[in-house]
Amino acid sequence: MIVPLATEARDTGAGYFDALGPLHALLDDDSVSEIMVVGPDLVYVERGGRLVETGVRFRDENELLSAIEVIVGAVGRRIDAAHPICDARLLDGSRIAASIPPVALNGPLLTIRKFSKDPLQIADLVRFGTLDENSATLLRAAVLARCNIIVSGGTGTGKTTLLNVLSGYIPADERIVTIEDAAELQLHQRHVCSLEARPAGDEAGIPIRELVHHSLRMRPDRIVVGECRGGEALDMLQAMNTGHDGSLTTIHANNPRDCISRLETLVLMAGMELPLRAIRQQVSGALDLIVQLSRLRDGSRRITSITEVLGMESETITLQEIVRFEQRGVDAEGRVVGQFTPTGVRPELLRRLETMGLSA
Repeated sequence: MIVPLATEARDTGAGYFDALGPLHALLDDDSVSEIMVVGPDLVYVERGGRLVETGVRFRDENELLSAIEVIVGAVGRRIDAAHPICDARLLDGSRIAASIPPVALNGPLLTIRKFSKDPLQIADLVRFGTLDENSATLLRAAVLARCNIIVSGGTGTGKTTLLNVLSGYIPADERIVTIEDAAELQLHQRHVCSLEARPAGDEAGIPIRELVHHSLRMRPDRIVVGECRGGEALDMLQAMNTGHDGSLTTIHANNPRDCISRLETLVLMAGMELPLRAIRQQVSGALDLIVQLSRLRDGSRRITSITEVLGMESETITLQEIVRFEQRGVDAEGRVVGQFTPTGVRPELLRRLETMGLSA
């Protein structure tokens, strides 16, 4: 059983961080992007895209349980045998996922995705090799041209980071509404309305879908949804199709075609008995661009494809790849070598840019 928190551990920064025990040093380490605790005797971190086992240990399971309780309690949440899992944010904005027995069979589990104090800019992503200058210019023009863009990728590929960078291109005179499960976006525009979902617990939950509905009554110029993972995909597509162009979101998918299939599945989760053709018409009419992110075997994160959604052809959504990352092998240090290559087709996007006086 977890001992209830002392008030001062919740209310004072020093007490809070002291209560985290051996995790405090890892949270202070700027080279660590993620912390993964697998019971009291095993702690991994991610550094430079690679998982590394640390020598960090907790004295026993009770110390780890107490640290988890401190983290959860500091944001007004609870975790115990009746509520053995919790997703929340730390005081500094880092995102955590905790689970304890009985659902965690071999001891408490804790994952902390650290919050970046200085969010990455497009120049950083170019320097890291996530994309090249030409792709960066194309994406900037697409945002300015109010294209509806979905960032697709697996877990840990950098979808939120790229979404934050793309959102930074939205003009400062537009009203932006952001909707997230756990607030991570760090937009610098002045007119930003940030909404965060509330999971079901002691109080009634407020899901992403309800917030998407709510945002449509807020006169947004742009809607940015941190991730589509349920029935809110239908509401997002309908918003894109009814004048809320320039919207941005992310989705879990391994390639652009999988992204389309995943969207179709999420729309079905909305509970509307729509025929598949009607769903595909919604998708093809709403989306302009799919930006595919992948995490390569050397741990690097790359945009592997920028793909246009052209429309419907018979029963199929037509896609056209504009840019792809072509792997050429690995260097002596095991890093993936490759280059971003235009496919040679003239993007339909260019027409839209030209009518708005923009260039890519």
